[in-house]
Amino acid sequence: MPFSPINTLFLDVGGVLLTNGWDSTGRKKAAEVFGLDPVEFEERHHLTFDTYEQGKLTLHDYLKRTVFYQNRPFSMDDFRQFMFSLSRPYPEMIELIKSLKNKYNLRLAVLSNEGRELQVYRIQTFGLYNFIDYFIVSSFVHLRKPDVDIFQLALDVSQSPPQSVLYIEDRPMFVDIARSLGIEAIRHECFEKTKAALASFGLVS
Repeated sequence: MPFSPINTLFLDVGGVLLTNGWDSTGRKKAAEVFGLDPVEFEERHHLTFDTYEQGKLTLHDYLKRTVFYQNRPFSMDDFRQFMFSLSRPYPEMIELIKSLKNKYNLRLAVLSNEGRELQVYRIQTFGLYNFIDYFIVSSFVHLRKPDVDIFQLALDVSQSPPQSVLYIEDRPMFVDIARSLGIEAIRHECFEKTKAALASFGLVS
């Protein structure tokens, strides 16, 4: 088996393996499709979404606060299905990670901020459970990046020392936090750059 000092990958989901689950672009599109006031919708979202991502609200309650605080000519299920429909995979990234896992016998852990219902939908729909070993998700563990405790929890669950871990993340702040804990990190910008960066750590597909 080829050698690499890295035996564990921590992976963000949105922006790395899949499109973002519920970002500003998706919310703007939802406001247009469902005829919502975009300013009011965005304000209500920002007041409550962190609580949802930490697993302290259900998706039903999040939508009650942001959309269905008044009668609407569409159902909550219609809106939920729209939210779910925004998710798309990045097949090249998924296949690259699967290939590296098999070649180097890597442990893989998702380290993600995401609401429970959205994350479960994405795990099931795109088969992430087929190759990810651990899901350290904000709504599952009630911790949320940039809290360093969620990074420490991922280290504890994987039982990997920081120097053996490589984290792939698209947000610069979270890359910096991982590095401050002794975890090597790659800022994901595109498939080719990340593939090259992985190779520099001895992980060649």
